[in-house]
Amino acid sequence: MGARREEINRPLVRRGWVRLVLVLAAIGLFLYGLTPDRAHAATASAARAGSAASGGSTAPPDPDAVKRLFDELVPKLLAEHRIPGAAVSVVAGGQQVFAGGYGVSDVASRTPVDPARTAFFTGSDAKVFTAVAVLQQVRAGTLDLHADVNRYLTTFKIRDSYPGRPVTVDNLLTHTGGFDDTFMGLASADPRHVGALGAVLAAHQPERVRAPGVAAAYDNYGVALAGYLVEVVSGQPFDQYVAEHILQPLGMDRTTFTQPHPAAIDADLAHGYRPEGDGQTRTEGLYGPLTPTGAAAVTTVTDMARLMIAQLQGGSYQGRRILDQEGDALLLARHFGPDPRLPGMAYLLEQRNRNGQQLLVKDGDVPGFHSNLALLPAHGVGLYVTVNGDGEDGTGGWMTQQVLNSFVDRFYPAAGAAAPAVLGGDLGKFTGDYRSTRVSQSNLTRAAALMGSLHVAARDGRLVVTGPLSRDPGVGETQWEQVQPGLFQQVGGSAQIAFELNGAGEVVSMLTDSDPTIAYQPLAWYQSPELHQRIALGSLAVLALTVIGWAVAAVVRAVRGRGRAGQPVVRLLGWLTGAVLVAATGCFALLTSDSNALNQTLFLGDSPLLTLVPALFAGALVLTLVMVVCAVVAWVRGWWGVFGRLHYTGVTLAALLFLLLAGGYDLIGTGHLAGSLDLIG
Repeated sequence: MGARREEINRPLVRRGWVRLVLVLAAIGLFLYGLTPDRAHAATASAARAGSAASGGSTAPPDPDAVKRLFDELVPKLLAEHRIPGAAVSVVAGGQQVFAGGYGVSDVASRTPVDPARTAFFTGSDAKVFTAVAVLQQVRAGTLDLHADVNRYLTTFKIRDSYPGRPVTVDNLLTHTGGFDDTFMGLASADPRHVGALGAVLAAHQPERVRAPGVAAAYDNYGVALAGYLVEVVSGQPFDQYVAEHILQPLGMDRTTFTQPHPAAIDADLAHGYRPEGDGQTRTEGLYGPLTPTGAAAVTTVTDMARLMIAQLQGGSYQGRRILDQEGDALLLARHFGPDPRLPGMAYLLEQRNRNGQQLLVKDGDVPGFHSNLALLPAHGVGLYVTVNGDGEDGTGGWMTQQVLNSFVDRFYPAAGAAAPAVLGGDLGKFTGDYRSTRVSQSNLTRAAALMGSLHVAARDGRLVVTGPLSRDPGVGETQWEQVQPGLFQQVGGSAQIAFELNGAGEVVSMLTDSDPTIAYQPLAWYQSPELHQRIALGSLAVLALTVIGWAVAAVVRAVRGRGRAGQPVVRLLGWLTGAVLVAATGCFALLTSDSNALNQTLFLGDSPLLTLVPALFAGALVLTLVMVVCAVVAWVRGWWGVFGRLHYTGVTLAALLFLLLAGGYDLIGTGHLAGSLDLIG
């Protein structure tokens, strides 16, 4: 259901605040136009031809060589990442050339993975089916890619947040609808207890935080809405529609979107796991109402081979068609990308480059399962890899990327090319802090912005980017040289980033070639996550030391029989406020201490801490407001000495600052208020 647009597992801050940042970092796991007519088909064909001309032979890779590669690579990666099992399939030349299973599908029974029978949860790879279903209805004339989605909705409407700029079907398929990223609590551990798709979409419509078509921001709600439009115009529940119009024509009889699953598929279903201690723990939260995004969807790698063949063969598999050639060209063509020099969005498939090859990729991630579908249209080649484990430190998704990278490097290595010329000039306008468009504006996962943001600095004629820009979780800092105006290439590599400028020459966003589903938008100096980290940690230190100091002082006075300090109720109020804030922070740390477990917790929304943390912060806010009044009265009436009044005022300010940041990052539920002050961004 959620792809890993921003896997933030590596330390970013320095010195004394590393521990808090590592805690907050866990949240970041959740937290990566032409017209649709015959021009798209021509564009797609030209892209294939051009890529083939520059990319070498289109001959299928040797099946024996493919087997040798994966037989050596996959078991090694499973051990390295502590993942129980995996399966891989490769298609080329209109047929499956390899399918292999590795490891086990069930840790307890040690059942080996069978590529033809073991079904894995697809996660967001199910979105590819949703794109196909929508385009089937587009080709049938019942959906218009550029129509307002409200034309088709009957039981509810999308709010008119940007008059004159409606959300279109095209926006839903390119992650440009402008909806906030919300997903908490919409999954279920039990497939028998899930709501209806339309009812859930109506009840949980997120805010629209930007106008449609402006920027890409990975959007599960938008994709679920696209699937619901198929329900509306076809008159069939989405799972039944997919079964009748995609799965049955392709003979994908080990794939289902139905909840509960058919017994025959469940009998061979892989279980998902996360490492815990020296063993593995079963994951939950794999079902839910948002089926078009991947809830409950399961498949085998051999079934997915059939889908990939159809996509690479003009919409047809062995004479059985799911799209006509023009519809399939629409699926694979580029439809959004602010900078033509970087990869963009096809319809729910993402353009990416490696070794000069253009790939169309879709990742899938749900608790305990991670997968990667990749097409190389110029070569008629596709790969699907899936695993049933989150991996050590949440690296399951990175393992699927490693498999894909190794395959491309082995069979489509980079051709030798001269290094591009480096441009000079002032790089100052590109520097500063940037935040991903996927960061939520409406729930506590917004705290991921403290780690998910990037810091860009200029050093020795290069840009230095600190933060989770690379898909490799082991890379925290990268350096870049300008090779074209606003376009930078990684030093020692081929990755690229680009800066989008407005008419005044100011940076609007930073784009990357590793993930076209997000953009990074610049922040003002006072919105800097590093500044906020310093303020939060300084405030928390003042509060914690005060709580400890006043408690020790009270004990000492009691032992010595000196009675209570002056204004004991007021001091008790300050002590209680500090204690509540320290407790709230501790509960938040407990909630986020295991990134893999947090993944499941946020999907299910089943932890009492999800309610307790905001409640504690809200309670502290009320106490702090009373402290403000007491601090004013202390100065008016001369309570304590000057040092005592200064200390009490300092504690009050520390609590206010800490709560302002907690509210701005939506740990209280007051993010809209803090956002109106423009302090967080």
